[in-house]
Amino acid sequence: MYLNCHSFHSLRYGTIPLDKLVMQAVLHDVKAMALTDINTVTGIYDFIRDCEKKGIKPLVGMEFRCNHQFRYIGLAKNAEGLAEMNRFLTDHNFSGETLPLRAPKFDSAFVVYTLENAPETLYENEFIGVRPEEVSSLLTSKHKNKRAKMVVLQPVTFSCKREYNLHKVLRAIDTNIILSKLTETDYCKTSDFIKPLDALLPFYEKYPEIVSNTQRIIDECNFQYDFSIKRNKKFFTGSREKDLEKLTELAEEGFEWRYGKENTTARKRVEKELKVIDELEFSGYFLITWDIVQYSNSQGFMHIGRGSGANSIIAYCLGITDICPIELDLYFERFLNLNRKSPPDFDIDWSWQERNVILEYIFEKYGSDHVAFCGTNVEFKYRSIYREVGKVFGLPKEELDVLAKNPEELHPTNKIVKLVQEYGLMMNKYPNQRSMHACGIIISEEPITNYTPLEMPPKGFPIVLFDMHIAEEIGFDKFDILSQRGIGHIDDSVKLIAKNRGIKVDIRNTSISKDEAVCNFHLAKGDTIGCFYIESPAMRGLLRRLNCDNYKILVAASSIIRPGVAQSGMMKEYIFRHNNPNQFEYFHEVFREHLGETYGIMVYQEDVIKIAQHYGGLPAPDGDILRRAMSGKGRSLEALQKVKDNFFASCAQKGHPEALSQEIYRQIESFAGYSFCKAHSASYAVESYQSLFLKVNYPVEFMTAVINNQGGFYRTEVYVHEARMSGGTVHNPCVNKSEYQTTLYGTDIYLGFMHLQSLESKIAHLIESERIENGEYLSLENFINRIPIGIEGVKILIFIGAFRFTGKTKNQLLITASLLLNNYKPENRNLKLLQEPAKEFKLPVLERSVFEDAFDEIELLSFPVSCTVFDLLQTKHRGDIMAKDLVKHHKRQVRMLAYLISRKHVPTKKGAMYFGTWIDHEGTYFDTAHFPDSLEKYAFQGGGCYLLLGNVEVDYHFPTITILKMAKMPFIPDPRYMDAKDQYRTQNQIKEDISMTNRKPYPSAHEINMPRHRMKF
Repeated sequence: MYLNCHSFHSLRYGTIPLDKLVMQAVLHDVKAMALTDINTVTGIYDFIRDCEKKGIKPLVGMEFRCNHQFRYIGLAKNAEGLAEMNRFLTDHNFSGETLPLRAPKFDSAFVVYTLENAPETLYENEFIGVRPEEVSSLLTSKHKNKRAKMVVLQPVTFSCKREYNLHKVLRAIDTNIILSKLTETDYCKTSDFIKPLDALLPFYEKYPEIVSNTQRIIDECNFQYDFSIKRNKKFFTGSREKDLEKLTELAEEGFEWRYGKENTTARKRVEKELKVIDELEFSGYFLITWDIVQYSNSQGFMHIGRGSGANSIIAYCLGITDICPIELDLYFERFLNLNRKSPPDFDIDWSWQERNVILEYIFEKYGSDHVAFCGTNVEFKYRSIYREVGKVFGLPKEELDVLAKNPEELHPTNKIVKLVQEYGLMMNKYPNQRSMHACGIIISEEPITNYTPLEMPPKGFPIVLFDMHIAEEIGFDKFDILSQRGIGHIDDSVKLIAKNRGIKVDIRNTSISKDEAVCNFHLAKGDTIGCFYIESPAMRGLLRRLNCDNYKILVAASSIIRPGVAQSGMMKEYIFRHNNPNQFEYFHEVFREHLGETYGIMVYQEDVIKIAQHYGGLPAPDGDILRRAMSGKGRSLEALQKVKDNFFASCAQKGHPEALSQEIYRQIESFAGYSFCKAHSASYAVESYQSLFLKVNYPVEFMTAVINNQGGFYRTEVYVHEARMSGGTVHNPCVNKSEYQTTLYGTDIYLGFMHLQSLESKIAHLIESERIENGEYLSLENFINRIPIGIEGVKILIFIGAFRFTGKTKNQLLITASLLLNNYKPENRNLKLLQEPAKEFKLPVLERSVFEDAFDEIELLSFPVSCTVFDLLQTKHRGDIMAKDLVKHHKRQVRMLAYLISRKHVPTKKGAMYFGTWIDHEGTYFDTAHFPDSLEKYAFQGGGCYLLLGNVEVDYHFPTITILKMAKMPFIPDPRYMDAKDQYRTQNQIKEDISMTNRKPYPSAHEINMPRHRMKF
C-alpha cells in the first residue's frame, strides 16, 4: 500500500537512509513498497537488493516535481517503464523546460496524481491517490465518480517526530529561508510515515476498490534487475572473437616495439594475460581504452597511464601505460584475476588544457546516448552542516563562522546552538546535492537512460544520477579520464624549449629521464620545486632522508609518502632500514627474497599478494581478495574469513610455526589498508622524473611552463623565485612584450597579464591580440586609442610598469592618462580620440623610490619583483648562518632570518603543530618544526619575514630547525602613503601557503610494534 516512499536521496526532503527505510517496512510487516524519490532513481538499485534480502517486493519509480511543486508519481511496470520515465525527465533536464502538469502517456508505467491535481480524464494507466485523511471528503470531491481509478496514497518521508523536524530543517535549507518562514506548502504532512497496515486499511473500508486498485499496481509492477550482467559496451569490433583477435594482433605489434622478438619471459606473460582477459570478457574494455589513447597520440597529446592498469603487460604493449610490469615485478592479479568480481579501470591523465578534446572524442565516437559521467553525492559534512543549519535558525554570519571554524567542544552552549548541533549530527553524511564525478565515464551497450535519467551540468557533459560504487554494482566498468597540471607543465615545457632554443625533446622516451647522473644528484638533494608529486616539503624532505638517487627508490618514496603508509609506521621504518641496512633482520627468507627491494617492508599493495602467495601458499588471486578486503574495497566479510582460514591452513601445511604465521598475518592486517599500488607509484615516478629532467636541463623554460599552468603545491611567487634562481631574469608585465600568459625571450621572463588579478581578463587578452594584429604600441596615447580601457585599468598597467618602454615615469604617465581619460567614455573612442592627436604637455619630474615600485607590485601581484622581500625589511640583519650550512650545525642552536613560504598543520597527541618551509637571504630553502608549546608563545602571524631561533636536528641528511622563538619582522614604511596608519597596510598582503590536516595523530614507534629481528621459537 506504500506507493510513494522517499529516502534521503530525495535531496533536502527525505530523511530516511535506504537501509533504515527497508527496516521500517520489516517492522510493520509491509510486503511490498515503492521507492519514488524526487526526480531521481539514485537509490533504486540498493533498494532492490535490500528489499529482496528482507522478502519485500520492491517497486521503483519517481516522484516528479517542478520548482518544488508536486506533479505526479511514476511507477515502472518493468525495465521499459523505467526507461520511459528516465527519457522523459532527461529531455526536460536538458531542455530546461518545466515539467507538464500532466504526465505523458507511458506504455509501461503507472502514473498516480493527487486529488488536488488529477486531470478530468485519466488514461488507462493513470490513477488518483487518496490519502487516509482525504477518504471522508470523497463524497464531495469533484473526482467522486472516479473511485474505480483511485489508489491508496500514504507517502513516507520521515520515521519519527525528530526526523519530521529534520525534514523541515532540510526544506528551509533547500528554499534558503529561515525555519520560521516555512509555509505548509514547503514541507510534508505530519502523517507521512509508515504505519502498520491494520492502522492504515480501516480508512478505506467503505471503498474496497481503492485497496484492490492499489494491489493491482503492486501485482503488475515487476521491475527486475540482474546484477550479474555487464552493462558496458560489450564489443569494440562487433564480437568477442574479433575483439580477442584484434587485441592479440595489437599486443603482438606492441610486444615487438617494447621487447623485440626473443623475450620469453614477456612472451609467457602476454599469453597468460590474454587468456584471463578473454575469459573475463574484457577485450573490448582494453580496445576502447587503446582507441582513446590512439586518438590522443594522433593529436600530439601527452598522456600518462597509471593506477593498477600498469600491472598489465598488455596495457604496456598497447601504449596505454609506459610502465614495464616485468622490470618492476608488478602482479597482473592486482589489476585483473578470475576471482575478482569488481571491474578494473585504467586511470589515464591528460593535460588539463587538452582533456576536453579527449572527452568530446569519446562522446562523439560512442554516441551521446551511450556515454555519460558518473555522478557523485556531495554530502553534508562538518563545516557546511553548521553553516547550513545555523542559517535556518537565524544565526548571523559571525556566529556561523564560530561554529564552522571551531570543534564542537568550543561552541557556545545556548539553546539554539544545541539545536544546530543536534540536527547537524542527524544529517551528517546525508546527500546534499548531486555533482559530477571528477573523471569516471560510463560507455554503455544500451542507452544509458535505460538505467537512469541524465542531468546536464554547466560543464556540458551529461551525468548519471548514481555514483561510481553503484555503477560498479550494476555492471558498469568506468573509464577514468583524468587531468592534471603536471602534464601541462611537461607538455608546455617541451613546446617552450622548441620555440626558445630550437631543441626538440622527445619526453615520451621515458628512458632519457630514468638514470641520468645530474638528475639523480638534484633528486637526492630534494631540488624538485615545480616537479609533479615530488615538490611538497614532505616529499623533498623524504628524498633527502633517503638520499634518493635512482628511479626505484623514487618509486618506493612515492608510495611511503602517502598518509596511510606513514600512519602505519612504514615510512619511518623504511627510512631507518634504507639508511641502516645492517641493523635489522629479515623476518623470514620469503621477505628477503620477495621484499628485498623494500627491506622486508610491505610498502605496496602488491606486497600483500606476494607474502600471501610465497609465504602462505595462497594463489595470487586469493592474495588480491585479502588485499581488497583489508583495504575496505571488498565488502564480503565471509570471503575475507575464508581466505584467512585458507592462509593459516596453508601455512600449517608448509610447516610454518603458528606464532610466526600469526605475526605475519598481523603485519598484513596492519599494512594492507594503508599500502599503495606499486604500479601507481611507478607511474607517478615516471612523470616526476620527466618533470625533473626538464627542470635540470631546461630550467627557465620549465619554470615558465609551471607558472603558466598556475603552479602546483605552492603559490605563483615561489615559482617566480625558482625561475630567478634558475637563471631567468624576471620582468613585470609590459604591453609590448607580455602576453596573457608569462612569456619567455631567451632567459628574459615577462610575467603575463593573467597575474594582474584586478585587470579584466578580456582586456588582458585584447592587449595581446591587438598588438599581434596591428603592431607594437607606440605610446600611452596610442595604447588608449587602440584598447577600450577605462582609467582604472590604465592605472593598474601604469603602476605595474607596463609602459616603461616610453621612458616616462609612472607619475608622468598617470597625469597623461588622467588628462586623456577623466570624464571620458571608452565607447566614444572612435568619435574623438582617433581624429584628434594627443597634446604634448610639459610634465613635472617627480622623484620616485624603487621601494614604491616594490609596494605597487605587492598590491597588484602579491609579491615584489623589483627587489626581494628582504630589501624591504627595516633590519639589515640577515641571520647568523645560511641554509646551505645547516647540516654542519647538528644539535646546535642557530638564529636565522627567513621568508615564509608555506606551513603545514599536523595534529599530535599534545595539540597542533606546524612544519614550516622558508627561504633565506640567498634564496635557499630550509624547514622548521613548531611544536605546540612553542606555538602557544610564538605563533605564526601571516606571510612575511621572521627572525627564527631554534635547534638544528639533522635526520638522515635532512636538517630541520626545531623553533624555540620567532618574531615577524616589520617592513619599512610604505613610502606611497603619508598617513602612518596606511604605511604598514601593504605588508599584510604578503601571502603564505597553509595546508590543514584533518586526521588523527600518527602512532608512535612502540604502538606500531614493527619487529626488526626474527622471532625465536
